[in-house]
Amino acid sequence: MENNQNEGLKRELGIFDVAVNVVNISIASGIFLLPAIIAGILGNASIVAYALCGCLFLLVALCYAEAGSQITTSGGAYAFIEKAFGPYFGYLANAFLWFGTGLMVAAALANGIAEMLSVPFPVFSMLPYRGLLFLLLFAFLAFVNITGVKQGMAVIKTITLVKVIPLVLVVGLGLFHLQSDQLIWEGFPAVGNLGEAALILFFAFTGGEMVINIGGEMKNPKRTAPLGLMLGVVGIVVFYCLIQLVAQSVLGADLIGQKAPLAAVAGALLGPWGSSMLIICAVIAIFGSLNSLVLIFSRVVFAGAKDGLLPAFLAKVHPRFATPHWAVGVFSLLAFIVAVSGGFRQLIVLATLSILFIHAGVALAVIRFRLFPVEKSPGNFTLPGGIAIPVVALAALIWFIFQSKSNEVMGIAVFSVVLTVLYALKVLAKRF
Repeated sequence: MENNQNEGLKRELGIFDVAVNVVNISIASGIFLLPAIIAGILGNASIVAYALCGCLFLLVALCYAEAGSQITTSGGAYAFIEKAFGPYFGYLANAFLWFGTGLMVAAALANGIAEMLSVPFPVFSMLPYRGLLFLLLFAFLAFVNITGVKQGMAVIKTITLVKVIPLVLVVGLGLFHLQSDQLIWEGFPAVGNLGEAALILFFAFTGGEMVINIGGEMKNPKRTAPLGLMLGVVGIVVFYCLIQLVAQSVLGADLIGQKAPLAAVAGALLGPWGSSMLIICAVIAIFGSLNSLVLIFSRVVFAGAKDGLLPAFLAKVHPRFATPHWAVGVFSLLAFIVAVSGGFRQLIVLATLSILFIHAGVALAVIRFRLFPVEKSPGNFTLPGGIAIPVVALAALIWFIFQSKSNEVMGIAVFSVVLTVLYALKVLAKRF
């Protein structure tokens, strides 16, 4: 993979565009549900898990920032790992990214929208109408992202604004009426409980770093990628912590077991209309994240096809819109199929562990680039402290992986074996 090569894509995204994408992807269904789930595990000490995950995710994001400053083509983590460790590991990373993570999460988010809409409109609990909703949803997202990255970003910016304003309103009111007695916690939480909560939370924090996948469409990516990424990640870490504090302060022990905790918080602060506002906000938030997923993970498909890992037609660029239209269309179609089948529910754990292994690969790639540098220029972003940050990030990721169950890790192992067999067959086919 050639660094800084001309991929035929338009470089139109700036620092603010990247930061908005980070926020948009991160604020999805998780933050609307997690406060109650984490409170059920850690009680009033929940903020410890948020602070831990926030700090560790910042380390991971810093690794992405340095790697993204050096490898500026589309593909993100896949491009970093392929450049550092060769085509086989690049093949694994590409599959883990677009299939193991992107496709499954996109299908999950689509079903999340259907489930929320089925409350006021029960018809969406029926498969035919659910399928029609998915078809219209993914067709619209494909159209928006094929007609141009600027059009896709316009939708993303609008949705991000619409879903962030109600959350900022609720957080602001909650902080103004903060009840410190609801935030007192006795002692440090048990390591086992903290690990369980952290593993759940880490998936909620992760996602924004995938904006690096569109490095081929950033203006001056050596500067835009690290600054936009860090601006978005820091904002998300602070915002998540504030949301948890407000939820605990407003609801106290009643937070545990809430199906829609932030809607309950808004209801307590603003009345019934506040609860309805947050439900609408949640649907918009999921839709916005889904749009970013189509934009970002279609670029992983595009990059894999460009490097010969996937069918060549997926690397074609639209002659008018300068977007990877086949990659966008195929990713959207597959997400629609998985969403309708519902089989994605059994693969959510695979998606979580997939991204943990991808993050570990990026941390290793940064270490590899430091020990055996790729082509560098004065504009590259370089982390302070040598390899200290990627080493600490790698150790943290390994700790997270060990918080999962043995059968979940076995699922990842089986997936890797299948991919390895397919890669071997691909290599043999080329030789003969």
